[in-house]
Order: sequence, then C-alpha cells, then structure tokens
Amino acid sequence: MAGHDFWTTGRRKACFLLLSVLLGLAFPAEWAGAEEGVLRIGYQRSSTLMALLKASGRLDQALVAKGVSLRWLEFTSGLPMLEALNLGNVDVTADVADTVPIFAQAAGAKLTYIAEEAVSPEAQAVLVPAHSPIKTLADLKGKKIAVTKAAGSHYLLIKALASAGLDFKAIQPVYLTPADGRAALASDKVDALVTWEPFVSSVARQTSARILADGTGLANYKRYYLTTPNYAEHHAPVLDALFAQLEETGRETKAHPQAAADILAKLWGIDAETVEQANSKRSYRVGVVTRDGLGEQQRIADAFFEAGLLPKRIDTQDVSIFTPQAP
Repeated sequence: MAGHDFWTTGRRKACFLLLSVLLGLAFPAEWAGAEEGVLRIGYQRSSTLMALLKASGRLDQALVAKGVSLRWLEFTSGLPMLEALNLGNVDVTADVADTVPIFAQAAGAKLTYIAEEAVSPEAQAVLVPAHSPIKTLADLKGKKIAVTKAAGSHYLLIKALASAGLDFKAIQPVYLTPADGRAALASDKVDALVTWEPFVSSVARQTSARILADGTGLANYKRYYLTTPNYAEHHAPVLDALFAQLEETGRETKAHPQAAADILAKLWGIDAETVEQANSKRSYRVGVVTRDGLGEQQRIADAFFEAGLLPKRIDTQDVSIFTPQAP
C-alpha cells in the first residue's frame, strides 16, 4: 500500500508540474516546508481580502492566541498557488477564479474548499482599443485575443464566443499575463484583451480601451479559497479564524471603499480612484461553499473539455468542503 501511495502521489505531482509547464506558469523562488505552528498562505498581489488582512495584521492577531504565526508566499497567478498547495508547500491559498481548481483537479490535486466570494460577473470583461472596428462579439471571429490560460477570463472568452455563435477555434488565442496582455493591446499586437479586475479598470482608464462586454449573462465569476483535506482535518480552528476574518474584511471593504482603495493603491501601484472602481465590480461577499453551488463548476469544466482545453473530464463534486464554526 505504501508503494502504491508513493507512485500515485508521484504521478499526481508529475502531472501537475507538466500542466504548469505547458501553461507557462511561474513559482516563487523559495518555498519553505511545513512547520508546526505556522500557517503558510499563498496569495497574489491582486488577492484583495488577503492583501488587506496582510497589511492590517488582523489575521496575525487572530491566530497568535492559537499559537500560530503566518508566512506569506506571493505567486504570479492562481494555478501555481494550487500546484504549491498540492505539493505541500503552502497550507491555504487566497482567492482564485472558479476555473483554477478545475484545472488543478484535472492534474490530480485533492482539494478542500474553504470559502467562496459570491458572483461578480462585471469584474471580468472583453476589451478592445478605442479605435477598433470591432463592435460586437461576433466581430471577434478570426481575431487575435489575449487571455490568461486557466483564468476566469478564459471561461468568459469561451462563453462570449458561444453567445455569438462562435467556437473557440474561430479566434486566435494569445496566452499572456494581464500585464503583458495590456501591453499587447496598447501596441496593437492583439485585437482584444479578456481579463479581470483590477486590470479591467486599469486598462480602460489608462489606455482608453473600450469594454466590448463584461461577464453579465455569460460567466458568473466566483472566487474560491482552498486548502487540502489533510490540513482541513487537522487545523479546523485555524480555518475557522481565517473564514471569520475574510468575511469581516469583505464587509468592511464594501462598507468603506475609499479606505480600502487607499491601502490597495499603495500595494498595487494603481491610483486609488481606479482601485475603488475595480472594487465596485467585486462582491467581496464571503460565504460557505455548498454542493449545490458547485454545480456551476461542473458546467465550467464541461465547457473547457468540450472546447479541447481541459485534458480530461472531471467530476467537480470530487472535492471536500470545509464548514466553518462560529468563533
């Protein structure tokens, strides 16, 4: 049995690493191993609620009484965070788009959903240059479109094309990070960019790009916080505290948008007005994940598979869900 477990784990890691290489993803230069009494959190610069918690020190304060300290590890995008989670190099991930755990599952990751942020369809969009002749989604046929692989915006592109009677093969995808996608759009190297907030607002405000369509009626765009079944089983009080802090920070971000924008502007290098506009498109309503709620995950997974973008069919119910207890 031990040999079977070893090879199963080895194949899973190899599959995940291969998928990550194929997607052109980057990882932190240094990873620390598991350490008792330390919660290792993977996050991105654009991880709004985690960024606010990190800046305020409130999560540190909530966990110190439990004898737990924090270690923060920054990633360039969501899938590398889940790779690190799968390999045991982080314990918890900040929010990732609904698409990301689907690709992680396809690579063999075992996941536990900690929390979700409610739908924010307006927080993703298809943008074109102000001078572009593209007026409708149907006009995207044959065009070069910048998008980030496995991101929520990748799914938005699939659905946007389908709404115009086009399949994914009707366009020329150019897989880029949001920053590189913005540069490509500004230099007319691509015809359109599909991305998420705060990049949508930043690109629209600073380059005069035009929003052709957002996710309304196309892609609901939830975001999820994740861990492993093993961590959830053995560290429930830590996850309870994390859930409570995320929930409270989400409420405060919506109740005091300018204060949140002022903090995030310094962290992101974006002016506060743009950050506030971007945050207005996000729900930041943190809640418990439910089995019924994962039904949308299955539809997303099936759409990627049918478009030839996911290597195999998956069952999105083949995960565990953490149920927080009131502190």
